[in-house]
Amino acid sequence: MADEQNVNQKAAEPKGASRVQSVPEQDFSDYLGLMVVVEQRAGVAKKVSWQLLGEATRMAAKINAPVYALVMGHNVKHLAEEAIRRGANKVYLADSPVLEKYRTRPYSRVSLQVIRNFKPEIVLVGATYTGRDLAGAIATHLPTGLTADCTQLDVDENRLLQASRPAFSEKMLATILCKQYKPQMATARPGVFLELPSDPSRTGEIVEVESPMHENEVVTEVLDFLEQTDRINMEDHEIIVAGGKGLGNPEGFKLLQELADALGGVVGASRAVVDLKWIDHDHQVGQTGSTVRAKLYFAIGISGAVQHVVGMQNSDVIVAINTDPEAPIFKVAHYGIVGDLYEIVPAIIKAVKEKRALPFAANASVAASIQS
Repeated sequence: MADEQNVNQKAAEPKGASRVQSVPEQDFSDYLGLMVVVEQRAGVAKKVSWQLLGEATRMAAKINAPVYALVMGHNVKHLAEEAIRRGANKVYLADSPVLEKYRTRPYSRVSLQVIRNFKPEIVLVGATYTGRDLAGAIATHLPTGLTADCTQLDVDENRLLQASRPAFSEKMLATILCKQYKPQMATARPGVFLELPSDPSRTGEIVEVESPMHENEVVTEVLDFLEQTDRINMEDHEIIVAGGKGLGNPEGFKLLQELADALGGVVGASRAVVDLKWIDHDHQVGQTGSTVRAKLYFAIGISGAVQHVVGMQNSDVIVAINTDPEAPIFKVAHYGIVGDLYEIVPAIIKAVKEKRALPFAANASVAASIQS
């Protein structure tokens, strides 16, 4: 009779209907601390890893939490020691020939093992090609939420990670919370956060972790990395001369290149001119390009759309040149010049060249002279 009643109940359900099963509440009280996954290649750490350690240290101070780092690779103990000097209280070091070159499966296996055993409440990864691949694999297997390509990070009094990223065609920032799962995960753009200086007086603990995989268990083999030597990495440059649609035509970039050469910098661009194919995407600064923290940033003929501003607003000195006195770029610029760039830029180039002709002139002093 009970079986008959059960059959009738199933028959009464509409076709295609699914039953909602309640997820049992999980206890995450033993999760503690912020962990940064240190990305490296050939024993050299990516700058974004140290930037995230600096940001993790700031957030950890707000909630009285420890800062951890996860270092994976082969012969990379020096990076574990550097992570301590950069702000980590404890470093989990997985050093194995299997981890010499990045491959998703062995790296994600180590990461999952460390996270499950030591339970950090927040895990941060750089939003590089490698970092995005690794973070997605980790979050899928835990499982937990993952906020990608963040430009702002914070933590509230309830220990919730506030991960913010541009949304709605990059016209506003959306802050995303992961309330039901731990660890809370995010990838963050390179060049956004400020790294702490290396402090040799800092001390911490290095915990060695065994790799759970052997070489014969990995189905892929990396034969070699082919470096694209002609690609411009905007994040590595301290002086950037960027141009936008206000140049009027692609020929305007020749003038910007002359200024960049005089300053010892590189030419950047807004998304609008990249879309117009005036210049290659490698030069693009902004949410869909590079995020930079330059010492000196020129925004020439750039209106100041949010998409561009989020990529350069943390530069030390921003100089804007535009014919429109109401252009949004002036709200973030430290110095603004209203006028015709084709009159202003040649005058700046002349002044810079005259300054560099002095026997004591150097890039740093030239940048200082621009500020004055």
